[in-house]
Amino acid sequence: MKLILDFFPILLFFGAFKLYDIYTATGVLMAGTVIQMSIIWLRERKLLPMQKATLVLILLFGSLTLALHDDRFIKWKPTVLYGAMALALAVALWGFKKNFLKMLLGTQLDLPTHIWGRLNVAWVAYCLFMAVLNGYVAAYFSTEAWVNFKLWGYVFPIVFLVAQGLYISPYLKSDEPAA
Repeated sequence: MKLILDFFPILLFFGAFKLYDIYTATGVLMAGTVIQMSIIWLRERKLLPMQKATLVLILLFGSLTLALHDDRFIKWKPTVLYGAMALALAVALWGFKKNFLKMLLGTQLDLPTHIWGRLNVAWVAYCLFMAVLNGYVAAYFSTEAWVNFKLWGYVFPIVFLVAQGLYISPYLKSDEPAA
C-alpha cells in the first residue's frame, strides 16, 4: 500500500501526459500530490520535512507552469528539489557538523559513525548528480523526452538505494540469537 501511495501522483502525471498534455498532467500531479500528502497526514498526523518540501515545490512550480503556460517550470522542479537536498545535507554535515541522515534514521539503523558520514556524502553526490542530469534533460530535450526520462529515470534511485543497502548490510546487526 505504501509503495502505491508513494508513486500515486507520478503515475497519474504520466497517464495524464500520455492522454492529454503537460499542462493537464501538471494539474493532475498537483491534485494527486495534495491527495497523497493528505492521506499521509491523516494516517501519521505529520509530514516529514522532505514531504513538505515536495508538496510546496510541486504546488509552486505547478502553479507557475499553469499560470504562465510554460512547461519549463515543472521540468526544473526536480532539479531545484535535488539541489536543495544536496545543499541541506552538505551544509548540515560540513557547516554545522550534523549528519542529517543519522538524525532521521539513526533510531532505525545502528551504524558506525564513519558509515553515516559516508552515506551522507553519497547522498550529497547522488542529489547533485540527479539535479544536474534532470537540468540537462530539461534544458536540451523536448518535453516528451523529459517525461520519458522521468519515467525510465526511476532506475537511478533504485540502483542507488540497492547499492546503499548492499554497502550498509555488513554493518547491520542480526535480530537472530546466536546458536
